[in-house]
Amino acid sequence: MMDERIDIVDNQGNLTGKTCYKSEAHRFGYFHITVHIWLYTFENKILLQKRALTKEVFPGLWDISVAGHVNAGEEIKTAALREIKEEIGLDLQLEDLYKITTRKHQVHHDNGIIDNEFHHVFIAELTAPLENLRIQESEVAALQLFDLNILKNTNKYKNILLPEFHEYYALVHNKINETLKEKTN
Repeated sequence: MMDERIDIVDNQGNLTGKTCYKSEAHRFGYFHITVHIWLYTFENKILLQKRALTKEVFPGLWDISVAGHVNAGEEIKTAALREIKEEIGLDLQLEDLYKITTRKHQVHHDNGIIDNEFHHVFIAELTAPLENLRIQESEVAALQLFDLNILKNTNKYKNILLPEFHEYYALVHNKINETLKEKTN
């Protein structure tokens, strides 16, 4: 498991000029930057990844299409493209990413990890067939397309997304729906 250097940000998400290892940020609760990329299809599907069972938080959970940490000094959109390539083997371009929000996230996990993060959240169309994607086995156990409405009904499922983040998923659902309507008109 790689312990990359990441930028420390303040509690407003501004760069502080300091860096640390990801493990230090999680141990001491330093705020840092991550990317979330939700990949959708025009068939009203959302790509979810099943987190590897070796993951320190939420192992085996069906979760965001792609997510990861932004390396120290790395541009946010560059990090998003890198994570997409690393985790599922898909090449996208900067113009394929549409940023929908930045989300402040604070969670203390039972294993001692303190996740104080600013998620930069993007949506993008998944144009490659599922069978063409290549998973990074250290991060991802499986990939599957789900009906887009799963984002609004997380409380009905076990081990698919987390009901406590329902408002976030509903926002993603609504932004994807708006995008689908715009592109079909």
